[in-house]
Amino acid sequence: MLQKIYQQFRAMAGSVNSGKKLIQIDISSDTVCPWCFVGKKNLDKALAIAKNQYNFETKWHPFFLNPSAPKEGINKREYYMSKFGPQSKRMESRMSEVFRSVGLEYSLNGLTGSSLDSHRLIFYAGQKGSEMQHNLVEELCLGYFTQARYIGDREFLLEAARKVQLEGAAEFLEDPNNGLQEVQDELSKYSSRISGVPHYLINGKYELSGAQSPEAFLRTFEAAAMAK
Repeated sequence: MLQKIYQQFRAMAGSVNSGKKLIQIDISSDTVCPWCFVGKKNLDKALAIAKNQYNFETKWHPFFLNPSAPKEGINKREYYMSKFGPQSKRMESRMSEVFRSVGLEYSLNGLTGSSLDSHRLIFYAGQKGSEMQHNLVEELCLGYFTQARYIGDREFLLEAARKVQLEGAAEFLEDPNNGLQEVQDELSKYSSRISGVPHYLINGKYELSGAQSPEAFLRTFEAAAMAK
């Protein structure tokens, strides 16, 4: 199915002689939400397929699955067990299966906790450009979900920033007030009316929720472009 849509998009892109239309994607997510990362991987597939037909601008916005999560971090597997009980083992097995479907190995090792500093850093990266921010989200999620890195660990955050060549990250994070108001403002603007993530708002009109398939994204891109 995806291959068929890919061929259709290649044919459509070849027939376009005028400038490409802009598709703006506002994404509400939490860096400790595994479905958000799966959704990103599927979104990336759709972006790659449609890049010759449209110009894209992605913007990542914060959401907190657990606003009261401790900053010092707690054992990830124990936290899931306390929250979901015996069901957590089935959830881990299912998540491992889903991650393998996008070419990744899911790990429930390590710590979980407050994702506030990661969202502050994502905001900062967004000030440097859409691509910079998008790449940073990738590095943060890779570390947290596949390498047992703690999302609240300052060194991990700075390591992710270095990988995407985001300068000034250490100085920005040093002041706990930097980006704090902006994170709160974005929570109010983009996340206050939604109950779960990932959530996608495309061209300010079309909404998708959950870890959508590449095909779902491609259909929505086309609808959004035709409506402009």
